[in-house]
Amino acid sequence: MALQPGTTSAEGDRSNGTISAFWKSFLGFLFATGILVILCDTYCFFQANDPAISTEGCVRDGKIHKSGTNWRTEDCHRCNCSWHGLSCCSIFIEPGDYDRETCVSIFNKNTCRYTVVEKANPSKTCEIYSWVG
Repeated sequence: MALQPGTTSAEGDRSNGTISAFWKSFLGFLFATGILVILCDTYCFFQANDPAISTEGCVRDGKIHKSGTNWRTEDCHRCNCSWHGLSCCSIFIEPGDYDRETCVSIFNKNTCRYTVVEKANPSKTCEIYSWVG
């Protein structure tokens, strides 16, 4: 039996529904992956304890921190000292996409935040399209 113009078969509806469901699932997967990358993209590092340097804890910026302590550094990292070693992660995000020709990013070490302002008029903020961190 031939299909008349403007009609569809049950087979055609099913295949279109399958393709549509596949693409919806695929786009949902891409969206979720993008969110995870944004949320999990933090700069971290680990430094094993060296008994030749200190047996009392972790050394960071010339200071000894006892095992079990946590602190925020002057360069905006959250650090933890354990008997394994020192682990630190950044606690800030950086502006990723903005108009770099007319704007400049400025980092405030007190608040650990960036602001993006116009080069010609620093009292005006610029639009930020994405963040990295």
